[in-house]
Amino acid sequence: MIDLKKIESAISQIGAEKKISKEKLLDIIEAAITIAYKKDFGSKDSEVNVKIDMTAGTIEIGIEKTVVETVEDPETQVALADLGEDSGFAIDDIIEIDVTDEVMSSEGFGRIASQAARQVIIQKIQETEKEKIYNLFRDKEGQLVSLRIELVEKNRVIFDYNGNQVVLPKSEQNSKDRYVPGARMYLYVAKVEADGIMGPRVTLTRKDKELVNKLFEMNVPELEDGTVEIVSLTRVAGVKTKLVVATEYDEVDPAGSLIGPKGIRVRAVVDELFGEKIDIINYTPDMRDLAKAALVPGECVKIEIDEPSKTIMAYVTSEEKPKVLGKGGVNINLASELLGYKIILEVQDPVTPAFSETLTGAQSE
Repeated sequence: MIDLKKIESAISQIGAEKKISKEKLLDIIEAAITIAYKKDFGSKDSEVNVKIDMTAGTIEIGIEKTVVETVEDPETQVALADLGEDSGFAIDDIIEIDVTDEVMSSEGFGRIASQAARQVIIQKIQETEKEKIYNLFRDKEGQLVSLRIELVEKNRVIFDYNGNQVVLPKSEQNSKDRYVPGARMYLYVAKVEADGIMGPRVTLTRKDKELVNKLFEMNVPELEDGTVEIVSLTRVAGVKTKLVVATEYDEVDPAGSLIGPKGIRVRAVVDELFGEKIDIINYTPDMRDLAKAALVPGECVKIEIDEPSKTIMAYVTSEEKPKVLGKGGVNINLASELLGYKIILEVQDPVTPAFSETLTGAQSE
């Protein structure tokens, strides 16, 4: 027998934990019992109707069959002669045959149905949660959302969003972040898609460079009203971000707008990123000056530009070379990506002008 009291208890518990309606869960369980019947009593072609009435404490299982003269498939057909002369049915009628007693009295069906229900419930709950999260974020792609940290696990962080659990996987976490239950944090909604094969998917991230872009837009009115624009931005999450900003107004300092009075605006972004370094560079049409600024904190002696090959030759001293490269080459690589040029370093010390060594923008110290 199927224990309806246990089913009702499970529905109440799962509904409360997963924020799924009891009606939806009841549909899922009815679908699971349908699958169990097809597996052990009927066939994949059987038309099975299952109805659970929690109020009355009953379950009904009916099988739809077509009335025929001669039965070829007993799972989907029934002979008119078997229904009796006074049945009132005719050939090709569709009737529903009640098999509740037969099924419920069958040894082991309750266990089989429970196992099938468990598998289907898990699958359907996952699908339902994906659909629910998709609906929550489908109008928020490309935006920031502020979420409260609910639970921190080994490979994922669970956030609360209006009473719903949202998961940030390890692959989208920033190593510099500190995830503390109860704290709030901004996440970037990178992608919201309704995949016909994989189902609806929502990608939230703390690693995408657009997170930094949106944080500045939130803190800098000049970006929002178009007075200042971010021309280029590149990032190694948790390490450093570089961005070039510009304006059409001579009286406006673009970098100063992002920094803010006493650094309050950039500090708000840095704090949200838990101390990630940020280099803000004012745009200039002079590529030599722009390249020098992009390679800060290192200082270049001279810059040469080869436009056809999109290559920058940067001359530096041995003392400045580590600063220009940055740890693991991160500074020069970010500068190269920011400008869209390959950057080659040539070390040239004043005391040994004949000596030089060449390093590319993708090479570290």
